Amino acid sequence: MRAKDWQRILAGLVVAPIPYVAYAESYLTEDQAAAVLFPGVKLEAGWVPLTPEQIKNIEKSSGEQVRERRIRMWRGTTEVMIVDRVIGKHELITYAVAILPDGKVKGVEILDYRESYGYEIRRPKWRRHFVGKSLQDPLKLNKDIPNISGATLSCLHVTNGIRRILNVYEILRKNN
Repeated sequence: MRAKDWQRILAGLVVAPIPYVAYAESYLTEDQAAAVLFPGVKLEAGWVPLTPEQIKNIEKSSGEQVRERRIRMWRGTTEVMIVDRVIGKHELITYAVAILPDGKVKGVEILDYRESYGYEIRRPKWRRHFVGKSLQDPLKLNKDIPNISGATLSCLHVTNGIRRILNVYEILRKNN
């Protein structure tokens, strides 16, 4: 093999693409999230299908696209926890929203976070901004929910997802 051929081979190795390393962290299972958000309360998990009309109403009222045709819902006597997923920057974020009978957020837990940046949304200080929020609140990033530098897309998508989930809860509550 000629020296020129070796140079081409070595040059290809030097500029070869560096593989993307994904980061994933599981913080809680759904069962654990239910126990944290509603301690001592028995919740039953199930799937709730959404009709095309409900999906249309949710999208119109929340301003967000409904990606799943069914909702993962945990129900107690009056308590509800909904598990949802949104895209962070590139990967899915799985979170749970505890909703009180009056439609207000009791709490939010991040179950799985798969991005290499933005994990700060897992911190209680940021998640507490959702407590007590309802559909009467704007639920807009940088309006009533603060942004976290370096986690802008995660903050935005979780905030928008929670607004959508509150709309899901309200539409399902009206139909029951």
